[in-house]
Amino acid sequence: MQWILQQFEDTEKLAQALDRLDIPYTWHKVVPFVGDLQPEPVIENKDAVVLFGSYTLWRYAQREALSPGVFKIRPFVHEEPWHPYLLNGADALFLSLRDIPDRLPKEDRQWFMRPVDDSKEEPGKVRGTAEIVALAERVLALEEDEIPRGSLRHDTELMLTQPAYILKEWRIWIVGDVIRTFSLYKEESRVVYRPEIDQDAADFAEHMVRLNPGYARAYVMDICRTDSGLYMLETNCINAAGFYAADLLKLADSIHHINGYKP
Repeated sequence: MQWILQQFEDTEKLAQALDRLDIPYTWHKVVPFVGDLQPEPVIENKDAVVLFGSYTLWRYAQREALSPGVFKIRPFVHEEPWHPYLLNGADALFLSLRDIPDRLPKEDRQWFMRPVDDSKEEPGKVRGTAEIVALAERVLALEEDEIPRGSLRHDTELMLTQPAYILKEWRIWIVGDVIRTFSLYKEESRVVYRPEIDQDAADFAEHMVRLNPGYARAYVMDICRTDSGLYMLETNCINAAGFYAADLLKLADSIHHINGYKP
């Protein structure tokens, strides 16, 4: 497998794991708004290339028909097997950004808001009604061709739900429908990165993977504990998700040999 990396703190950690596994890789910059890579990589086999860095790398992978390239995923809220287990999603309010000013309920309250697609246009976070409307109005004041690629657009579909009090949050890395590694990344309001998971949370994550086999060849799942139990938060593109305290040796090795590929 040929590895192409965009330089960030996380990908530098990944590179250290690749070094230990004796797997070669190359560093590249992404040309803003264009998606070209500098220097242009020399692709040895288009069917054995993987890219890690920012989410925008998917454009290059798609344009060059690279496989696996970037592991694209479907919106998790559309996956019916997971609906009973979602903290946010199954009973959410779904609105396009252009509909926010007129259709968002007017009462002054807090919403958890995120784009439906795993597009990284806007991070999921809790916002007040007035802040959400102001955000929508700023974007709608622009013509479509004035909006930078990768930003919120007039037709971006948003998910809005009731905020919940979360006790713990974990990130799970799945490759080939097998959990390869995990990391605790939040305890209540404190950000903490530790390579640990409660046994019932690990069992819950395994159950989520078994419920929806073949969702993606590789992806990240975030789960959480609340006062009322364990829930699934979301899925993310594995190529652009933070590594926290993951075991990168296990992760890199599983991706390098995905579907039995041997260099």
